[in-house]
Amino acid sequence: MTEAAIVWFRQDLRLADNPALRTALENHQQVIPVYIYADDGASEWLAGAASRWWLHHSLQALDQSLKKLGSRLIIRCGQSSQSILEELLQQTGAQSVYWNRQYEPHPIERDSLIKQALRDRNIAVHSFNSTLLHEPWEITKTDGGPYRVFTPYWKACIKAGMAGSFSASPEHMPAVSKKIKSAKIESLELLPKIGWAASFADYWQPGEAGAHQSLDRFLENTVNNYGDDRDRPDLDGTSRLSPHLHFGEISPQQIIEKTTMAVSLDSQPGMVTGTDAFVRELGWREFAYYLLYHFPHSIDRPLYDRFDDFPWEKDYAQPLHAWQQGQTGIPIVDAGMRELWHTGWMHNRVRMIVASLLTKNMLIPWQEGARWFRDTLVDADLASNTLGWQWSAGCGADAAPWFRIFNPVTQAEKFDPAGRYIRQWVPEIAALPNKYLSRPWEASTRVLNEHGIRLGSDYPQPVLDLKATRERALDRYQSFRKSAAG
Repeated sequence: MTEAAIVWFRQDLRLADNPALRTALENHQQVIPVYIYADDGASEWLAGAASRWWLHHSLQALDQSLKKLGSRLIIRCGQSSQSILEELLQQTGAQSVYWNRQYEPHPIERDSLIKQALRDRNIAVHSFNSTLLHEPWEITKTDGGPYRVFTPYWKACIKAGMAGSFSASPEHMPAVSKKIKSAKIESLELLPKIGWAASFADYWQPGEAGAHQSLDRFLENTVNNYGDDRDRPDLDGTSRLSPHLHFGEISPQQIIEKTTMAVSLDSQPGMVTGTDAFVRELGWREFAYYLLYHFPHSIDRPLYDRFDDFPWEKDYAQPLHAWQQGQTGIPIVDAGMRELWHTGWMHNRVRMIVASLLTKNMLIPWQEGARWFRDTLVDADLASNTLGWQWSAGCGADAAPWFRIFNPVTQAEKFDPAGRYIRQWVPEIAALPNKYLSRPWEASTRVLNEHGIRLGSDYPQPVLDLKATRERALDRYQSFRKSAAG
């Protein structure tokens, strides 16, 4: 055992399967857990309001877990992670820093600078992978270049092996000296100043324990039908693990291991089919990080630069506001946007529907949608958010074809057949019969009056004509393709 070490927690807010923490405990008598909340010159890409709510509660959970083991979490905040780390090194006498890697462009740049600066001072720096099944540089095409298509990428991942080794939570940890001061989590002011996030706690339990409870519940009750039910927003058919994964409260290796064990105990066809589909969704998360690592410009620009000059609409403040507020007059879209506002999450099928409406029917730049999601999602994962929006806009990897435009009416009728999802989130029209629930503008005045509904008053008329805007989008994309080719 050698001198004290700092373990810098970031998006790895767990004790089990945490390689930075495990290795530090194996090699040092004193281990000081630290979380730094700093701008680092990248304020545009800091966590949004919903994610900050989650972070507040996840840090509380981590601190409580550390205290049960005899340790505690040291919280520091400021403008520069490097200056805070250097101050901590001086205060603690530590000569080593451990962290788990992040893969977004700004953290990569920050970590590289910090690692070099600390090593220049003879401080040992050790970094690890705790976020992904495979490092982004490990999976390449035969020519050595990165993949841009999911299926061959995922086949290469499977061939390389899926589950790595991981460790249990430590049974105890060394105490942290009282001389080392910590800010209170409340001082970070992560909670929204308005009460819009008050209902989040009804839907989520941030923290490592909550992550495993969600996974266990999914494997026990949901995964058998996951292949079919995951597209149904009216059913509890998904794992809802995305925010836990984003904050590193559970690792993909742990998920793979528990899922594999569940299959070994129940090898019925439904379980096997469901777990295969579930693990493939982990693959899409991996692919999102892979793309962002290899193509960092895609953080706010199209993956394919030929889309840089796409002629989006210029004056779109009003339709964008209606979309953000769930007031478009198109029920499945409004249901999704309201679910997002009230819970900090939106079902993936509905994410595709609302994104298609924004980028295709409204012709609003995909960056506007990505920005709104980044602020309102508790799982606002930069990599997955970027991949999803570029897919919807037709300008990214494996993107939906430019001519694929989701019809929100038929999507609602197919994936919310009884209208439970729409009725939950758009109660103004809940009394309508199913025939008109996804298209209330087609109901006659008599039908509307029978159910006490006044379109344009109780619930808005559609802000756009779906058929006309679809044709406009097709014409716009076709003209753009011709001009780009010429």
